[in-house]
Amino acid sequence: MIEQVRAIGFVAAPRPHAEDDYWGGEEASIALSADFGAEALQALAEFSHVEIIFLFHEVQAAKIVTGARHPRNNPAWPAIGIFAQRGKNRPNRIGSTICRLLRVEGTRLYVAELDAIDATPVLDIKPVMSEFLPRQEVRQPQWSHELMMHYWARR
Repeated sequence: MIEQVRAIGFVAAPRPHAEDDYWGGEEASIALSADFGAEALQALAEFSHVEIIFLFHEVQAAKIVTGARHPRNNPAWPAIGIFAQRGKNRPNRIGSTICRLLRVEGTRLYVAELDAIDATPVLDIKPVMSEFLPRQEVRQPQWSHELMMHYWARR
């Protein structure tokens, strides 16, 4: 049985709509829903980074991709399956980003470089622990380096 997933909070960010690049230096905050008190974030500030799992809420059902496509619709890059890329038009519209944790104030946390737009529903917050990061060298194709070249650059 699959249970319903609900937002545990919402992003407050300067960007109203998704963009492909220049997320470097962006700051955002996440306010927990009224169901949660400050104790839900207790001791989180002891971590340097958090992983934010969120919903790409602006993606319309008609835009969801289940097969292969060229990343960013760029024919110079190979057509690859939706699960071999991190595009927002995925079947369950779930995004995940590791962010630097700036501070926690009550039921709000402040992060740097969260690539989510204003009013994005947050599904979960997890502390980043080195033991959960890759234990071997990360391997990826050359086109993905080209795609990400300006993603974390500053405007």
